[in-house]
Amino acid sequence: DVQLQASGGGLVQAGGSLRLSCAASRFTFDSYTVAWFRQAPGKGREGVSGISWSDGGTYYTDSVKGRFTISRDYAGNTVNLIMNNLKPEDTAVYYCAAERIPSIFVASTWSDPRVYTHYWGQGTQVTVSS
Repeated sequence: DVQLQASGGGLVQAGGSLRLSCAASRFTFDSYTVAWFRQAPGKGREGVSGISWSDGGTYYTDSVKGRFTISRDYAGNTVNLIMNNLKPEDTAVYYCAAERIPSIFVASTWSDPRVYTHYWGQGTQVTVSS
């Protein structure tokens, strides 16, 4: 029974755009922090962007600021990541994860994959050609 479903990856040329979606089933994102991580071959899992479902606070790693936008869709119980001006270095498998993080710790811990112990999506490949 899939509980987090990541979708929307693909192959795109540098400068192009993609939209990733993370949909929850069997639970709602209420009071969760939802984050996108990526992992390139031979590298560790990196936090890309996160959103606090309750207050809408958003977080980005420096390398994607101004290019990526994370948002929540209440009706679809979904978190979307719009990725613009993609670069070859954005190539990776992208994962979404969800965890209840106390609000005072979200800003400092959202990008640490060890914090997310309950829900992970299956990953979707993003490939950016130069």
